[in-house]
Amino acid sequence: MSIWTRISEALAALANGEGLAAVFDRLRTPPERSVAFTIAIIGLGAKMAKADGEVTRDEVAAFRRVFAIPPGEEANAARVFNLARQDVAGYEAYARKIARMFDGDRETLIDIMEGLFRIAVADGDYHEAEDQFLRNVAGIFGLRDCCFRGLRERHVPNMPHDPYDVLDVDHDAPMDQIRAAWRAAVKENHPDRIQARGVPAEAVRLAEQRLMAINAAWEEISRVRAA
Repeated sequence: MSIWTRISEALAALANGEGLAAVFDRLRTPPERSVAFTIAIIGLGAKMAKADGEVTRDEVAAFRRVFAIPPGEEANAARVFNLARQDVAGYEAYARKIARMFDGDRETLIDIMEGLFRIAVADGDYHEAEDQFLRNVAGIFGLRDCCFRGLRERHVPNMPHDPYDVLDVDHDAPMDQIRAAWRAAVKENHPDRIQARGVPAEAVRLAEQRLMAINAAWEEISRVRAA
């Protein structure tokens, strides 16, 4: 059974009058977590697409770059998007439910943020309202501000680059702590570890790109501190 079929079944289980937020209360264990991961990005992405006052074709098309939507499944993806836009629940309610569902799974929450950043920049304009939206979601997810900045630096053009943000460490952290953070990040973003978290293949691709940035940040810090 494909993930999109399971998404369709999850949506069909909603009672009359229930919003998309209700789905997150029912999807807590694999393989449902992969369904929840996908719905989380599409649902929050739909809320964010309204943050700058306009839902553009580019922002909608960005879902295709985050998820491999096969022919014939567009209607299921569109239904999630439209349910989120119409849901009276605010994005904060979505984010809190998602944070509880992936409690203790910081890396999956970062994967969700990665997908949201891709959607935010899809139209070529990173709006101030989108920045505030993403900062608030990251806060609800329990991510530190330097982690948020690291994500933003990698996705938003012309943002100041700081390798310490990428590794989510403070500038005055000792080298042993930075090395430990780098090794932990490399371990957490290994493809086998990601697949074991019960998220779809799209999350693996997002993490592979993050891993390159993690290694580049470690090399940069090591080079500067050794000079």
